[in-house]
Amino acid sequence: MDHPDFESAIDVSVRLDNFEGPLDLLLYLIRKNEVSIYDIPIALITTQYLETIQLMQELDLDVAGEFLVMAATLIHIKSRMLLPRPETAAGVEGEEDPRDALIRRLLEHEKFKAAAGLLHEREQVRAAQWQRPDGRVAGIAGEDYEPELEVDLFSLLAAFQAVVDRAKVRPRVLLPPEQISIEVRIAQLLERLSETQACGFDELFADVADRSGLIVTFLALLEMIRLKLVRVFQSASFGVIRVYKRPRPADAPVPIGDPEAHRG
Repeated sequence: MDHPDFESAIDVSVRLDNFEGPLDLLLYLIRKNEVSIYDIPIALITTQYLETIQLMQELDLDVAGEFLVMAATLIHIKSRMLLPRPETAAGVEGEEDPRDALIRRLLEHEKFKAAAGLLHEREQVRAAQWQRPDGRVAGIAGEDYEPELEVDLFSLLAAFQAVVDRAKVRPRVLLPPEQISIEVRIAQLLERLSETQACGFDELFADVADRSGLIVTFLALLEMIRLKLVRVFQSASFGVIRVYKRPRPADAPVPIGDPEAHRG
């Protein structure tokens, strides 16, 4: 039976306040498709953006209105790109490319993210709690060891979609689906995770076969990230994702029903 202080797995909505916004999603898709930010294939990027939004809504993630505004913006740009461009006389500047305003926003946001990333790197140097014990691991691995990068929300969503797609082609097992709450799933996953040994992202889903189980597992991972119970890394951009347990810091958010919340 679920703990009475928690909602059912189907009703839980995970907020994205601590994750990225629509411009970050666009930059992620541009990098993933290895295209130039100055020549965005708007039809392809719009399709993938809408697919990601659909997945986020299916997961009952609390998609902010700005994501939907950007979706409308992309659709508008796409429609304008389909219109014939007016011919202009030689040497006369023509109509602005419909993508130009978006490109300027992306470039400005990219500069902001780069500056924020530099500050974050400096904080990592000063605060070891934000890092996996890379020194010990490097000593074991030798000179070939490469520090890992933190994973963003959209990399996690892409990896989860791949897990769902693979599950579709697996032989179906006709068993009644087990309804499990997110907090119970978190407890199960924490038992399997280690602070020094990596657990592959796909391994988190190895013991579930039905779609609801896959969704609850993914939402449990997002909640563990929010609660600062795990660190999630990949060896390079779009590389294999690995999950590590982390010691729970004193400033970590406390989940509803946690007995530690009543200790003083």
